[in-house]
Amino acid sequence: MSNFPFLSVLTVAPLVGALVVAFLPRHRPELAKQVAFVWSLLVLVLSVVMWVSFNAGGDRFQFRESYSWIPNWGVSFTFAADGIALVMLMLIAVLVPLVILASWHDAESSKRSIPVYFALLLILESTMIGVFAAADVFLFYVFFEVMLVPMYFLIGSYGGHQRQYAAVKFFLYSLVGGLFMLAAVIGLWVVGGKTFDWQALSQVDISTGTERWLFLGFFLAFAIKAPFFPFHTWLPDAGGAAPAGAAALLVGVLDKVGTFGILRYCLPLFPEASKWFAPWALALGVIGIIYAALLAVGQNDLKRLVSYTSIAHFGFIGVGIFAFTTQAGTGSVLYMLNHGLATGLLFLVVGMLISRRGSALISDFGGAGKLVPVLAGVLFFAGLASLALPGTAPFISEFLVLIGTFTVNKPVAVIATVGIILAAAYVLWMVQRTTQGTLNPALTEVDGMRRDLNLREKVVVAPLVALILLLGFYPKPVTDVINPAVQATMDDIGRTDPAPSVGGTVQEAGR
Repeated sequence: MSNFPFLSVLTVAPLVGALVVAFLPRHRPELAKQVAFVWSLLVLVLSVVMWVSFNAGGDRFQFRESYSWIPNWGVSFTFAADGIALVMLMLIAVLVPLVILASWHDAESSKRSIPVYFALLLILESTMIGVFAAADVFLFYVFFEVMLVPMYFLIGSYGGHQRQYAAVKFFLYSLVGGLFMLAAVIGLWVVGGKTFDWQALSQVDISTGTERWLFLGFFLAFAIKAPFFPFHTWLPDAGGAAPAGAAALLVGVLDKVGTFGILRYCLPLFPEASKWFAPWALALGVIGIIYAALLAVGQNDLKRLVSYTSIAHFGFIGVGIFAFTTQAGTGSVLYMLNHGLATGLLFLVVGMLISRRGSALISDFGGAGKLVPVLAGVLFFAGLASLALPGTAPFISEFLVLIGTFTVNKPVAVIATVGIILAAAYVLWMVQRTTQGTLNPALTEVDGMRRDLNLREKVVVAPLVALILLLGFYPKPVTDVINPAVQATMDDIGRTDPAPSVGGTVQEAGR
């Protein structure tokens, strides 16, 4: 199966499914939902086959395909996946069917086409797969920009309060970042021998000044997309206004394009500039951890609170990337996966709670666990996973980031650790104010609050709970895939892990 064009088929398949769903009769919304769900399951099955076919000890990039597109510009449809991309592709394949199930009734209150809503989810899946699978810089840029479109319409047409404002803000921020990247892409094409092929560009010797400017163009685009402090302000608005399922994909997958882009493009293509900018990136990471956590504590809107927690988590990922150790790097990639699972679950459960209450305000809840104990229990579990409780998957990744960073930069690791304490504060306070304590009498008057999780909703949360627990106790199947790609990235920038020297100090080869 190694010769099968997995990546091109995975990219095109959801797009074909979206066209089928979009043209189904509007008066048969159930059929559109069913077709979209089955189509996403087919993508999941094919992704599992690709995962099994991947040889962790083989070539760095596998499943390579290349088809000529614009030969005069050196542009081609080139796809390839290393371990980092493969993990993100699997995350997409797992989340999308669950989001479709969780969003079964989300579009009904919008008075807009239900088939179009589920078609947009499939289009979003296609563009997300394309951006992680692309091995041509121009192709990556195209997917980077195009994936804004379905998310813009999901927020602007099917979102909640202030959806138009949030959608426009999301689009403009990402578009501005994309313009920085476009300038850098053109500059890279000029200095790289008029090619966009990643492997060819990784061998190009670029002068120091030019490399720093090109790095900055890519980094700004990725920092906005992630988002890192201080480019984060669009996320709470977009996450708060988006339907819960779309928000789960926005925070769980879409934002990972920023951190993935740094690992795939900034570090290998601009190694010296990456090391030169590293102290600034680390500073942004630790500021984001503390700043976003403090803002999360003061939120009264559930979805905005979860969005702020994600900004703090992205600070950890950024710290792990720019620590330049394999432990921290592996922790960052694993964090990207585990954050997608944990925060995806948290957003979906919060969405279920909001749909029952008819409000996203924490102050409108109180003691809800007495009415919906199973839903409250899953919310509590998702919150514990989000704060990286030992035994859950995020703990492993957070631990690797911190220990890998501590070996080379103790102050950054110590400051970042404060974020763990703040995470416990905002998560436990959220749970306390929504599902614990004295029952809010107003909840007993809301019909939705008398319904606990139904079978469809249990099917949504069960796989995510199982994966979070499984990877919390046994992450080896994933780390075995990630480690070679992270090690290759460290080799690209000429960094090796530090080793203790006589006297207890730490030195690093390659500095």
